[in-house]
Formats: sequence, structure tokens, C-alpha cells
Amino acid sequence: MAYWLNQLTWPQAEKRIEKVPVALVPVGATEQHGPHLPIGTDIFLAEQLAAMVSEQTGALVYPSVNFGYSWVWRDRVGTVSLEQPVLQKVLENVVQSVERYGIRLLVFINGHEANSATLKYAVREIQDQTPVKVLGVFYPGWQKVYEDLMESPTWGGMFHACEFETSLMLASREELVHMDQAVEEYPKRPLLYGMDNTSIGDLSKSGIYGNPKAATKEKGEKMLAIFAENITRLIAGCGYGEN
Repeated sequence: MAYWLNQLTWPQAEKRIEKVPVALVPVGATEQHGPHLPIGTDIFLAEQLAAMVSEQTGALVYPSVNFGYSWVWRDRVGTVSLEQPVLQKVLENVVQSVERYGIRLLVFINGHEANSATLKYAVREIQDQTPVKVLGVFYPGWQKVYEDLMESPTWGGMFHACEFETSLMLASREELVHMDQAVEEYPKRPLLYGMDNTSIGDLSKSGIYGNPKAATKEKGEKMLAIFAENITRLIAGCGYGEN
């Protein structure tokens, strides 16, 4: 079973922390994912991974950070974006909160690639100020998994609402996926992309970067199992977990 913090009383949570002093915090984003995936895709996927890791380790799953750094989609309906320093401070505050009552390892399970830089800096900054060991993970080992299981290429190393994310969503929240609306799109990559303020939100008509039509639930289930095991292994490497 997964241990969801919000579903426990404080005495129950205290006992769980005494046994396994590990917190899993899903981090996602609120932004468009094409016409076939829900706006909460990054959150749902991070939560699914957290639940699987909780089942394997006994760690507590904390409430998700639903808003991330979504600057590139700021003009698309539904997007809520936090400024990078704001998001970093939120993550640091989470660590400072849980250290007060016994959490000794906190793992931010990130489902939104654009959060990765913020997570890296948050971990670096807060680690000098806390006894809590802090990890930030984003589909650990995804490059090898992508190479082994995906049939369509990334868009220059980036994926969004594509075969990868759509497969994961089919395995996690299939009822929210509208495959009849999925389209393939690989927008032309501008010469100065990544060097100026060119936004991918202005390049894609559909909001998709890749080919979600190649997605399957089976691929998603295989990937989730691998990612959950990889995170569980990291936690074990830090000396925690029931198994």
C-alpha cells in the first residue's frame, strides 16, 4: 500500500516516520499537454511514481507541488507558472518544515522537465542548512529507457505530450487520455533556440512535441516499473526503506 500523508492522523504519521523517516514530494506543473492529455499530466505522473515508490519503501507521500516553472506555456489556457526563485524557495521551505519532526531523507519526484534546474539549485542551497538528505529526481535513467522502449524520436532531446508522456499517462490515468485527439508534431527548430527567449509555446500549434500516436499502455507500465525501481534503489542507497 502507498502511505499518503494527508490521509493519516498526526499520530499515525508520527509512527510511520519513526519506522521510515523518508518523505516523497511529487512536483509537477499546471500547463497544457496537447489536445489529448490533461493539464495536470506532470502532477499525475509524479504522484503515480511516488505511490509506487511508497509501496516499495514504506515512505510517506506528501501533498504535491502543483505549480512549477512553466514560462514557455504562459500564454496557453490553464497555465499557472511560478517564477524560478519562488519555486526554489517553496522547495526549500518544504525541507525546512519536515526536518523539525524527524524526516531524514526527502525525495522530490519531479514530473516536469523545466523544474529540473530549480530542483538542482534548491538541493544545493538547502543541503548546507539542514541535516535532511535531499534528492531531486526526474525519471532517473530515462535516456536508456527511451532508447529501449520508444519508437519515435524526441524533439532535440526534449519531450512533451509525446509517445513517452502519453504512454505513462495511459498506464497511470487512462481515463483522462483522449487518443482520438492525439496528433504528431515536430515544430521547426529556430537557429537561436536555447540561446535567446524563443518559447516552445510559440512554435507548436498543437502543444505537442513528438508523436503520441505511438504510445501504448504496455510501454507506460514498463517505464513506470523501471523508474520506481530506480528511485527505490536510490533510497536504499541512502540507507532507508522497508525492503
